[in-house]
Amino acid sequence: MAHTHDGIDWTERLAGLRRADERDAEPNLRTAERLVDLVSSGGSPPVVMDIGSGAGGMSIAFATALAARGGGRVVLADAVDVLLSAAVESTRAAAGDSVQVESVHIDAADENLPDVLPAADLVWASRVVHHLPDQQKAIDRLAQVLAPGGWLALSEGGLATRCLPWDLGIGEPGLGSRLTAAGDAWFVQMRAEMPGSVSLPVGWTSALAAAGLVDTTSFSFLIDLPAPVPEKVRLSVVDWLAWMSGVGEDALSESDRQVVQRLLDPDDEAYVARRDDVFVLGASTVHLGRRDA
Repeated sequence: MAHTHDGIDWTERLAGLRRADERDAEPNLRTAERLVDLVSSGGSPPVVMDIGSGAGGMSIAFATALAARGGGRVVLADAVDVLLSAAVESTRAAAGDSVQVESVHIDAADENLPDVLPAADLVWASRVVHHLPDQQKAIDRLAQVLAPGGWLALSEGGLATRCLPWDLGIGEPGLGSRLTAAGDAWFVQMRAEMPGSVSLPVGWTSALAAAGLVDTTSFSFLIDLPAPVPEKVRLSVVDWLAWMSGVGEDALSESDRQVVQRLLDPDDEAYVARRDDVFVLGASTVHLGRRDA
């Protein structure tokens, strides 16, 4: 099983991650443009580091944003070979001649991270830190990768994704809310069972400040795809439902598990990808801190 510290087989999630990247390409690009604008006013082309690059959606967005601003360098870092290879291939295809694309196979919890990675003007880590045992130490290490004046951007938290109507016509109404609660319960258990896990009892901007960064702030961006949505988005709802029900299975009632089984069965008339009333609505928050020049 290819995983880091959380017991998740990330290679099995590649197809779903790619669908989510394709679905979220527009807000991802707007976010990348906003962040690249923070570091593109200097004399030399910016270096952008994508830590835990996954299937490469944000690396593609950063490469596109850099190409539109004269070029730069995108460095992808991940601990899972299958994901890293796929992400690099997709990013290079989008980068064009003015953007250099490199990769580093490394665990984000590796103590040698600042020595292995090049100094970056922007370090991006999306939903990575909460999968690492000591989150504050992880942020400290990421801060050390920054060049003087560089920015660390952590995408963590926001608003829980909603995809299902309140009443599906089968089972008890409110399944989406129960799935969210079950996912939260799984997350607490995952953190508790992670070897060497250390709690982070402060907000993300406080953790960035504790790492020695200044000008800490946050912003959020919306994923809003109202019904009816095209098939590729409906399939991403299938991915979401499979993930949420899988990790939260123990916290769901037997009746909810039976409903989920029907919703995920392509041969069942209740198959969720056949519905014209599913949607995607959520918000991600980006927390920023700058290394003092």
